[in-house]
Amino acid sequence: MRFNFPFRATTWQRACAVATLALLALLVPVTTAPSRAQTAPSGQHATLLPGAKLEAAKPDAEKPAATATTGIAAAQPGIAAKTIDKTIDKVKQVARSASDIFHRVPCTQPKGVANTTGSLPHVAAKLAAGKPVVIIAFGSSSTEGYGSSAPEFTYPNRLAAQLKRQYPSADITVVNRGRGGEDAREMMKRLQTEVIDVHPDMVIWQVGTNALLRNLDPAETEKQVEDGVARIQAAGADVVLVDPQYSPRVTERPESARGMVKLLGRIAALRHVGLFPRFEVMRDWHERQAIPINDFVTSDGLHMNDWGYACFAQLLGDDIIRSVGAIKLGVNVPADVRTYRPM
Repeated sequence: MRFNFPFRATTWQRACAVATLALLALLVPVTTAPSRAQTAPSGQHATLLPGAKLEAAKPDAEKPAATATTGIAAAQPGIAAKTIDKTIDKVKQVARSASDIFHRVPCTQPKGVANTTGSLPHVAAKLAAGKPVVIIAFGSSSTEGYGSSAPEFTYPNRLAAQLKRQYPSADITVVNRGRGGEDAREMMKRLQTEVIDVHPDMVIWQVGTNALLRNLDPAETEKQVEDGVARIQAAGADVVLVDPQYSPRVTERPESARGMVKLLGRIAALRHVGLFPRFEVMRDWHERQAIPINDFVTSDGLHMNDWGYACFAQLLGDDIIRSVGAIKLGVNVPADVRTYRPM
């Protein structure tokens, strides 16, 4: 069975919805209970529910007093109007941030990053034949989108939007199968039902970070990932592995980080699949491009932020477009595609 998830609505559409809900909240009498911040189980990252904001609930003392009835709003029209104006201003600010994110911190091409082998024949063949393409983003919290300010800013949704722009007539679906806190062993338990049974043409598997943070046996992780890649290939899909992020929580374990990067590189070479070197790309941002860590990593020292996900998706999308074009199956690849290395 094939699941079809359409592309997300534009940020402006979502913004308009937010403004409408804010207006209704002022006009309809409601009784609200104090909100509570949800905490993930010990040892796991928090998960992002569809459409949820990644913000902890503020203490009640920091919140404005709730309006119990519409009578108060009616008696103070100036206050209501100011509230609506502030909401609309916030909405416009979010809409602008979606389009100008690379103006604030440019996403440039890393240099000196080692090339790896890989191609995407299944995706290329589907695009050339005008058939629907299904891409599954498989992984843990940085696939699910922890650290992004809204669903639009997760890397799978950013990637979907980029591919849709580059291939406007193609039917391309990017399905997010990220689940926060999981390592390779846990992902393997849902590989069949959430990945293989969807019959994808391509699987982008982000893996390894939680294993190194938990000091799991590298040999066991290597076996699980290699077996998973083999099963995905046998199902007829292209595979791209994504290694851990370059962030303080990861780099404070330098030996484990280097070991995991090499481990995934070995699997990619052995199975002849693509590898997106996220660790080296992010290190280039910081060491060569002199971008402060806080510009692409959240305050928890682990997860990427909106800009980090956006640049990651941009560079990954460039690689996909380049690789598809290299197959030379009649797919028209735009000449201005920015690529720093072939997959």
